[in-house]
Amino acid sequence: MFTRETLRFLRALERHNDREWFRARRDQYEAHVRGPMIALIERIAGELPALAPELVASPRVSLYRIYRDTRFSSDKKPFKTHAAAIFPCRGMPRHESAGFYVEVSPQTCLVAGGIYAPQPAQLRAVREHIAGNFRRFQTIVESPGFRRAFGGLEGERLQRVPLGFPKDHPAAQYLKYRQFLVWREYKAEFATTARFYREIIRRFTQMAPLVRFLNEPLLAQAPPLDLEGGFRFARREHDRKPDPVSRDAG
Repeated sequence: MFTRETLRFLRALERHNDREWFRARRDQYEAHVRGPMIALIERIAGELPALAPELVASPRVSLYRIYRDTRFSSDKKPFKTHAAAIFPCRGMPRHESAGFYVEVSPQTCLVAGGIYAPQPAQLRAVREHIAGNFRRFQTIVESPGFRRAFGGLEGERLQRVPLGFPKDHPAAQYLKYRQFLVWREYKAEFATTARFYREIIRRFTQMAPLVRFLNEPLLAQAPPLDLEGGFRFARREHDRKPDPVSRDAG
């Protein structure tokens, strides 16, 4: 669905990030970036009922706008230079529930999952869920298959075990997390190959038990909410090198 024209456009946008340049090439953006991402979302929508029926895949919910929110940023560039989609938990805000995420940028493509920005009450609920069901959580994140797929759990974390939990709790190292994330990163050109879609579904399948576990306490405590808001999967570039699978792609 993505092509070399997709990457060519995103790389040009990175160099010419201004409204006039974009306005003159809006049709290229629709044809090579937005259109393929919508097609990807719609194709994934056919997979989710069997893979993760609690998650949502639709252009209205999943697709990210190309426009940046510059109101509170010192960086006033008007456009994002990546295309992205999120597949959040049905009836919950996109940032605050666990879900799947796909991104294509000029340098890399990313397949990710987990919960990025839980509110304090939600974070507490997730931690309590981990503490009370640690054996099941441990089976997910410390299984050999999970470690081979993602290396382990990622995300911001505290220096100490949070208040209210014993310092010697068996789950202490996981209770420090403020985010619960996993991802695989590839060279950008991998997104232009037929293998990319199969890889997305394979990684989503491997993430699904963790995503389902993280959403259990959130669905139990929260009333249905409208699916609005935005999501940008934060990561440190040095944490992950491009995956070897992408080196022979394209």
